[in-house]
Amino acid sequence: MRFKYALVVILLFFISCVQNKKSPSKKNKTEFINLFSSDMDDNVSCYRIPSIITALNGDIITTIDERVPSCGDLKWSNDINIVMRRSEDNGKTWSEIQSIVDYPIGESASDPSMILDKTTGEIFLFFNYMNLDTEKDVYYLKMISSKDNGKSWSAPIDITSQITKPEWKNDFKFITSGRGIQTKSGALIHTLVNLENGLHLFKSIDYGKNWSLIDTPIKPADESKVMQLSDGSLMINSRVNGAGARYIHKSTNDGETWTSKMDTQLTDPACNASLIRYSLKSEGSDKDRLIFSNLNSKDARENLTIRISYDEGETWSKGKTIYAGKAAYSSMTVLENGDIGLFFEKDVYKENVFVSFSLEWLTDGKDIIN
Repeated sequence: MRFKYALVVILLFFISCVQNKKSPSKKNKTEFINLFSSDMDDNVSCYRIPSIITALNGDIITTIDERVPSCGDLKWSNDINIVMRRSEDNGKTWSEIQSIVDYPIGESASDPSMILDKTTGEIFLFFNYMNLDTEKDVYYLKMISSKDNGKSWSAPIDITSQITKPEWKNDFKFITSGRGIQTKSGALIHTLVNLENGLHLFKSIDYGKNWSLIDTPIKPADESKVMQLSDGSLMINSRVNGAGARYIHKSTNDGETWTSKMDTQLTDPACNASLIRYSLKSEGSDKDRLIFSNLNSKDARENLTIRISYDEGETWSKGKTIYAGKAAYSSMTVLENGDIGLFFEKDVYKENVFVSFSLEWLTDGKDIIN
């Protein structure tokens, strides 16, 4: 009897081990948390254009358009506000929705993007503005900031004259939603799209007090993300309508001149994407890592995929699908616990969800930081 009992115990232990091996750990499970959807407020038609950033103290800040009368973009809607939710526990729980930019009806604010100044801790939030009653189709570019990790925000400042040219007044121009970067030197850099005159960078070298245009047009490019590479050069990853893939632009002289090419590794249906720095060897990490999210499809807004690069964007992993269904804009951030936070438009703008995942999940256990 004892022998039979021992065999049963061993068999049960073996079955348990097999089941545990097949079942993903909690660390590798992904859970979508719906942060913004129209069914949360009967007065809102939809929420669109996600942006996410991690504050210096580790708090997560998500901002998005609150589109009241319709889901239309800035020039077609006279009541778009920018709202926010915060998390102080790596995305487990979230604050209530808070309005941070709210003009009177007739004036709209849209397309939020953020940059964290790691030197001062100040967070800069950029948006595009239009007064549809008095200057329809004229885009202004504005900014607010927070010095307390997103708990409160300053009044809007118009920076249009600092980062555009007077002759651009009636052009279709806008700051790319999502986020910009801070370089090793401390400069804050972001992307500005002018559909007639090309993509441009703009920057601040005095902690966001003043901004200036880098007057070198970059084509072809629509909504884009800029990144400083490990050698100090700049790389821009761009949406290009009708191309079926992303375009990459590089500069070794601080944006004075650029070289451009299509990256056929990065299939794309012409949609805003996200590019973030995860780690740098020069900052003590074991590897240089870039992480990229976009819709891995040539002509459909679906199949949201995450990729990793260990050679500063020269090559990318095959990619891992985090959501195979309909999706659109995405924005990423590195969380305080080392995971990656992803905020994206899901199911034709019905939901805007947050999900976090580990480097282990992304690489199927092949890349783990201890």
